[in-house]
Amino acid sequence: MPSLPDPHAIAVIILTLFAFYLFSREIVTLETTALIVLVALSVGFQLFPYERNGITVTPADFYLGFGHEALVTICALMILGRGLVVTGALEPVARWFSRLASSWPQTSMLVLLVFCAAASGVVNDTPIVVLMMPILVSVALRTKTSPAKSLLSMNYSVLIGGMSTAIGTSTNLLVVAIAADLGMRHLGIFDFTPMAALAAVGGLLYVWLVLPRLLPDRTSLMADTSPRIFSAVLHVKEDGFANGKTLSEILEKTDNRMKLDRVERGEQMTLARLPTAKLNAGDRLFVSDTPENLKEFETLLGATLHNVDELEEPIGDEHPLTASGQQLAEVVVTEASMLHQTTLRRTRFSDFYNVIILALHRSNLREVVKMSDIGDVFLRVGDVLLVQGSEEAIKNLRENAGLLVLGKTTDLPHTSKAPIALAIMAVAVTAAALKLVPISISALFGVLAMLLTRCLDWKDVGSSLSTKVVMLVVSSLALGAALTFTGGTDYIAQVFLVAAKDLSPEMLLGLLMLLMALLTNFVSNNAAAAIGTPIAMSIAQNLGVSPEPFVLAIMFGANFCYATPMAYQTNLMVMSAGGYQFSDFVKAGVPLTLIMLTIYTFLLPRFFPL
Repeated sequence: MPSLPDPHAIAVIILTLFAFYLFSREIVTLETTALIVLVALSVGFQLFPYERNGITVTPADFYLGFGHEALVTICALMILGRGLVVTGALEPVARWFSRLASSWPQTSMLVLLVFCAAASGVVNDTPIVVLMMPILVSVALRTKTSPAKSLLSMNYSVLIGGMSTAIGTSTNLLVVAIAADLGMRHLGIFDFTPMAALAAVGGLLYVWLVLPRLLPDRTSLMADTSPRIFSAVLHVKEDGFANGKTLSEILEKTDNRMKLDRVERGEQMTLARLPTAKLNAGDRLFVSDTPENLKEFETLLGATLHNVDELEEPIGDEHPLTASGQQLAEVVVTEASMLHQTTLRRTRFSDFYNVIILALHRSNLREVVKMSDIGDVFLRVGDVLLVQGSEEAIKNLRENAGLLVLGKTTDLPHTSKAPIALAIMAVAVTAAALKLVPISISALFGVLAMLLTRCLDWKDVGSSLSTKVVMLVVSSLALGAALTFTGGTDYIAQVFLVAAKDLSPEMLLGLLMLLMALLTNFVSNNAAAAIGTPIAMSIAQNLGVSPEPFVLAIMFGANFCYATPMAYQTNLMVMSAGGYQFSDFVKAGVPLTLIMLTIYTFLLPRFFPL
């Protein structure tokens, strides 16, 4: 075994392990863990100065990540992806798939998977999943099938395609940039695309043909799309309990469960809803609730129950309770939405958008949270709210709330700016691919062009950026730099080589990918990649071989985030919407990981010789 490194390197290795532990357990938020890492490095190297090979490490060295080219590029590409979503640039493809799915379900699914994989090579993964989820849920509701049969396949195809270019994911950009900083050739956008495209064939065939058969039908919140809450009118009868009673007395009679919208008297008078207001025979109480509760209120108050649009006939077998114009929809909380990390009560969401919140589904809860318990729950990415409202209210949610709304309809945005947004994205990618300018410059130019052409405004720019991504990238770069400065990466590389001394370089590539795959499914893939890249460079240097296949092994392994829902943000989004369980990700994701691992272990040394 190699000799132990100096105390600074040991301390940084311990901090790295501690950070991975916090990332995996989510005892605190990922952003907080990233800040803990930055503070620990800054304070540690301030109190215990370090010099190696004539270079003194200062706390300011760990803040360079905030201005790193990789972070600038990641943020710029996230903004460009937002521009494609806001303008509806990809909407024609989604709408075409929606029509095709009715007649050719299997063929249309293959077309969708290929499109998602190809698009994710140049567009951030999350916007593509956000675009396709409403389409797949809508098709499932219309065809009375389970969305669980298609959502996970779509999500995996996006993750598979994201590995195909240097700009496909933030992880790819980070690995390529770190390796270039350490002296390796700067990989071009499409340098490894042919190899990734071959590997994608095997992965896509699996998610198209095999994966749907591995998963049972899961029931989503919208398995029953009929309205749950009904508006009705209670007519006060002369011989009923409510006649002559105050509003406070009738509400007390219902244990304060009755939601009273308004009280009408005669043709044009509306009574103020004061506790002391006294009711007379003939008054009409406008209420909203479930059919069971409405019938109970009718009995308790001695009133007659009518539909709002049928005041002449009481509700009965011939005139059942109706909810005309009411729709159900699922609302998925995303990181950019107004509901992220807050409560419904605090945002007054129901009042503001004129919808009724029926239930909340969260992936790690065994039961759906019911109406009375929802208001004070802190919401997070992937939570799904079941809401009911008018067609106009649901449309308003889609257009103005910054939420991912799923339902029977597929009202996707599409504006006259869509061709402009597509052209800007194409120019940015092409300029970088032809090496006219670095991707950081072309992406920033694209952001400016979208702002000047009004494809985006500054509000859209702000909502497209992720504090979590920024902090993870910066803290990961800081940890990687600390390990490199102190010699920690050399020590870890030597330990790895001693442990795997009997393996060929080709098998070492597979082992590296496997280790990264295990790590990335429980901690941040960006953190795992940022730490793994300098280690891969050191391994290649110790072996005296080309570093490119080892760096790519780190990058691909860090993208194998298939086996757990917490491995990637889009996993959490489809988990709740599709009603998946943790075991579904293990059952579907482990075989996919092994397939991709086997293919890349075979292809890597052939496309990038050692």
